[in-house]
Amino acid sequence: MAKTGKKHQEALKLVDRSKAYDIKEAVALAKEASKANFDETVEAAFRLGVDPKKADQQLRGAMVLPHGTGKTQRVLVFAKGDKAKEAEAAGADYVGEEEYINKINQGWFEFDVIVATPDMMAEVGKLGRVLGPKGLMPNPKTGTVTFDVEKAVKDVKAGQVEYRVDKSANVHVPIGKLSFEDDKLVDNFAALAEQLVKVKPQSAKGTYMKNVSIASTMGPGIKVDVSNYR
Repeated sequence: MAKTGKKHQEALKLVDRSKAYDIKEAVALAKEASKANFDETVEAAFRLGVDPKKADQQLRGAMVLPHGTGKTQRVLVFAKGDKAKEAEAAGADYVGEEEYINKINQGWFEFDVIVATPDMMAEVGKLGRVLGPKGLMPNPKTGTVTFDVEKAVKDVKAGQVEYRVDKSANVHVPIGKLSFEDDKLVDNFAALAEQLVKVKPQSAKGTYMKNVSIASTMGPGIKVDVSNYR
């Protein structure tokens, strides 16, 4: 069994694992417990009271965090004609058609998000086996299959994040960098929690937010009290 590093053990001592902290306390504690020598990403993890096996409870969507994620996303847009020009004007990093499909088939992945107009999906869909496992396939539910490419590109650049419930009913979403001001991380967390409440399936029964925590990349998990969102 791998041993936990000394720095991680010291960080764990700062956290009361039996306590659910107010989000402001949790953010401050995440910063105090940080021992890494780089700007860690802070991630929120939600255990939801949904059944992912049921089609109407497979939550998936996207939202723009109030203060972004601290990461600049590289956007590839599949579009043609005026929509291609619109994507370029909106700040897309790459815009094209067949040439980028060929590049991806040859192993090129110098992008973070793909946006495609609906009329391009027949061609983009051929990349399903390549893009699917990497979570890069554009999807109408996340706003990445749309004719409004200007909005899609600007949303991604502004700090859009995707949320998706996994097979164990968990949702993991980055809410910023540890270098963010405390209030900005709190705001981003609150916006995410409110969004997940907003999209709660009507068929979900019992406690919806069962367990919630935040953690930096190398830091310990810190339970968060989300009674205000229940």
